[in-house]
Amino acid sequence: MKAGCQGCRDGEPLPFTFTMAFHPIVDVSRGTVWGYEALVRGTEGQGAGQILGMVDESNRYKFDQACRVKAIELAGQLFQDAETRLSINFMPNAVYEPAACIRATLDAARRVGFEHRQIMFEFTENERMTDAAHVQRIIAEYRKQGFATALDDFGAGYAGLNLLASFQPDFIKLDMELIRGIATSPARQTIVTGVIMMARQLGVAVIAEGVETEAELTALRAAGIQLFQGYLFAKPAVASLPAVSFPASYVWPADATAQSDAA
Repeated sequence: MKAGCQGCRDGEPLPFTFTMAFHPIVDVSRGTVWGYEALVRGTEGQGAGQILGMVDESNRYKFDQACRVKAIELAGQLFQDAETRLSINFMPNAVYEPAACIRATLDAARRVGFEHRQIMFEFTENERMTDAAHVQRIIAEYRKQGFATALDDFGAGYAGLNLLASFQPDFIKLDMELIRGIATSPARQTIVTGVIMMARQLGVAVIAEGVETEAELTALRAAGIQLFQGYLFAKPAVASLPAVSFPASYVWPADATAQSDAA
């Protein structure tokens, strides 16, 4: 543990540069942007896969720290609304000691005037948890600091139900493969409805990610989901906030229409 923490502070600089793209999460009950997920990108146009392919055991901890700081610093420059959330992906296996490893994040948030409640940390079901108790300590520390947590790619990877039972994050993000074609699949509709009911009983909110068609949006709204992310609304924008559009068939909430008319 000590060597890893020292590596974060004093190790060699990362052998590559990167930046962040921002992808909106929309609240269809309000017709507004709820937050943005920060996605790693290369400074020369490389995708996330190319950058993550350069991450190894020697730089994993430094990279995880650098991603958090970069995302917060860019968001501090771009976000105009103090209620807008920033969602940051993190690697549970790249956190040695939760209280110590969060310090750089706290410092960055202070520098840009970001409230802790605006920040959400996502950990993915696709990354095998080598130490479940350690992940629980991370989540407990983040909650203590006022951050929200989310289980990403729910339904796609390792033991999603077990992770939900063990950690009970504030949010789960339904994997896009689970919702792809849901409009014409009674089986997928039943599964998603069951997940939503289970999440409600646990006090966990649901976000549908990877939404690409109006039919998917309609089916998921009918199931009771309010928070969405996907190309239907916008594509990620590198170091900037993309323009968000709702589909032509989208029915605006009465309160949002009234606010629009008043303006």
